[in-house]
Amino acid sequence: MKITVLGAGVVGVTTAYQLAKSGHEVTVIDRQPGPALETSHANAGQVSFGYCGPWAAPGIPLKALKWLFQEHAPLILRPKADPAMLSWLVQMLANCSTGRYAVNKGRMLRLADLSREALAQVRAETGIDYDARMRGTVQLFRTDEQMEASAKDVKALKADGVAFEILDAEGCARVEPALAAVRHKIKGGLLTPNDETGDCFKFTNALAKQAEALGVVFQYNTEIKDVLTEAGKITGVLTGAGAQKADSVVMCMGSFSPFMVKRFGIKLPVYPVKGYSLTIPIIDESRAPVSTVLDETYKIAITRLGERIRVGGMAEISGYTTDLPEARRRTLELSVTDLFPGGDLSRAQFWTGLRPMTPDGTPVIGKTKIAGLYLNTGHGTLGWTMSCGSARHIAQLVGNGKTDLDAADYEVARYG
Repeated sequence: MKITVLGAGVVGVTTAYQLAKSGHEVTVIDRQPGPALETSHANAGQVSFGYCGPWAAPGIPLKALKWLFQEHAPLILRPKADPAMLSWLVQMLANCSTGRYAVNKGRMLRLADLSREALAQVRAETGIDYDARMRGTVQLFRTDEQMEASAKDVKALKADGVAFEILDAEGCARVEPALAAVRHKIKGGLLTPNDETGDCFKFTNALAKQAEALGVVFQYNTEIKDVLTEAGKITGVLTGAGAQKADSVVMCMGSFSPFMVKRFGIKLPVYPVKGYSLTIPIIDESRAPVSTVLDETYKIAITRLGERIRVGGMAEISGYTTDLPEARRRTLELSVTDLFPGGDLSRAQFWTGLRPMTPDGTPVIGKTKIAGLYLNTGHGTLGWTMSCGSARHIAQLVGNGKTDLDAADYEVARYG
């Protein structure tokens, strides 16, 4: 089958790789000059199979109100006269109940577990290098309230059989030795030992080369104008270079996917939630992380990438803006210097990306009412974590339709 994948971020490239492995003729189209140059470029670096849950959670509405008045808030709302933003916010609030949280987290954990298996297979098949480490993630709690609130996550981890360990301050320092110097600031933590770290940009570029070796054609610097259909069925794609025929199209355009499917009457509730990161050269190994630490207070991930520290986080709802406010940088710097002051901030690289988020946290993966049109988007902060599993799921759907997951849990039809 001739399949066109729209988007060359980590989700698009993993999808192309899996489809090519299944024997399809695959073309990937992207407006950028290479892979992973937008949201996948400088993300937090964590592959969090265990620390995986929706932002829409019980208590979030009240916390969000408090955060509006905090200088270093993990959630920032910059309202705009945008109906899509308002609709997305309303749907997100509707998912903040205990029942919806349990359903959504379960779906995300099942996809993440499939991704853990699929990523391991990709590594075994390709041997690609991307500064990977297999030392787990520590969710770090600074207050008793945060420790108590983690009970709902522990319950979900138990229900889905995900390995974890509850840590006290000494336990956190055992797993991350640099925290010994600041253990007086720590109440405890939650370790998910099967989580991984690595450079998503390196991973995506290396896998793109493997995909090319399988016959995948990458068309960069190419504007994607429209998806072409006839009688309710995919016929191809219209680009700046003209029309191209295709039997199927997989939409992996992140936050821009809703614009491409709107004319088909598909209401895809994916909206950009802006994130920020710093990439800092290490100058003191003893004061740097060995894996990933998630600072629960600021919702910031601090990750070891080779000889660098990647600090990523915050969720800013501000539409499609890509500016870099110094206030966001100060929050990243505050978290990392408080816990891991082993980097050279004078040489730090400041970056932002538009994470494609759904109101319930679960990505949209699967078929649509247009025959041959598939969606693979809405992964939010967990694009790399869920990419390999999402790609396998798509390849199974395009093939014989028999999937490892319950397809209905991930299709856009779940929104009604």
